[in-house]
Amino acid sequence: MLVQVVKSKIHRVKVTGADLNYIGSITIDEDLMDAAGIIEGERVQIVNNNNGERLETYAIPGPRKSGEITLNGAAARRVQKGDTLILIVYGFLELEEAKKFKPQLVFPNEETNLLE
Repeated sequence: MLVQVVKSKIHRVKVTGADLNYIGSITIDEDLMDAAGIIEGERVQIVNNNNGERLETYAIPGPRKSGEITLNGAAARRVQKGDTLILIVYGFLELEEAKKFKPQLVFPNEETNLLE
């Protein structure tokens, strides 16, 4: 049996932009993506600590060392620049593997979104 578990999480990053006219997705600083093991196109759950919104989209890499966290397309309507988000990615594992699995948890600087 497969179970769905948290694969990785980027905890408490600030929204740096919202682009309603982009096709869709969330742009994430590629350093953060690497640290969390998120790949381009992977589904990401977004939890907005400021308004309680939860939504899903897919990840696209942003410039390294930029701290960029931009919501694109319709998702841009669910955030404000400066909102604090938690980004979560889930994966499917066999039950016994899931019991031992440890997710990649990333805690960037809350003001700059950069890794320290």
